[in-house]
Amino acid sequence: MPAIVGRGGVVPDVSAVVEAGPERSAYLEAVFTVGEWLGVRSDDPLVPVVVVEVGVVSSLRAPSGRIVVDTPWPEDRAARELVERIPAGTYEVEASWIEAPYEFMGEHFDGRECAAVRLRVRDEPVSAWEMALGVDDEVERLVPGCEVGFETDTAMGSFADAASWQALTEPFKRFWEKCEQQPGVVHGRETESVRSGEFEKVADDAAQADLITFPAEEGTTTVWIGRTAGGQVATVAVAPHLSWMA
Repeated sequence: MPAIVGRGGVVPDVSAVVEAGPERSAYLEAVFTVGEWLGVRSDDPLVPVVVVEVGVVSSLRAPSGRIVVDTPWPEDRAARELVERIPAGTYEVEASWIEAPYEFMGEHFDGRECAAVRLRVRDEPVSAWEMALGVDDEVERLVPGCEVGFETDTAMGSFADAASWQALTEPFKRFWEKCEQQPGVVHGRETESVRSGEFEKVADDAAQADLITFPAEEGTTTVWIGRTAGGQVATVAVAPHLSWMA
């Protein structure tokens, strides 16, 4: 991997720490492959968790080449901008859906859920996976086996152009403020609903930049970079752990 440069300058080589192990790498490949079995339901080991669809959610414009992967909701910290830079351009955001049927109170459900999302940067195959570092991560404190990422208690993450982050997250800030000022009142969000509301999109047309949300897990969500055989970024992926999957 190339030398890591953050806001504090170049840091020592941490490739051995950020490289994904064989099990994690295999999962990141499988979760984006239709027909793959990812595991079984933790409450019913006879029911497999299967990838049933991988498809494009929307396009994302990133004119700065700087990417934030973080919750779009207001936080008392800086947004988690990735150290890695990508060529300025427009990219597709894809999602993977799984199904794991179950029964509840006599009713049957397909257990469909978004299992992972990725920003497709290049069409070349991924040769190796590594944990994506943020520009403010204290990489000198990383040890093998640890995972870092963005923190959220809203179960929502997003891909966005870093240079336009403030403008792109403004609809979420205004919605949050309205809810605090008028509790109990139903407010709408100034975002575009994508895939029946499973995802949301915000466009900053002045900057030609976008933000796209995706489901995340509460707590720490790790972001992964898939590199080509030549070391270039092929994809930026998020695959939250499915708590009910064994």
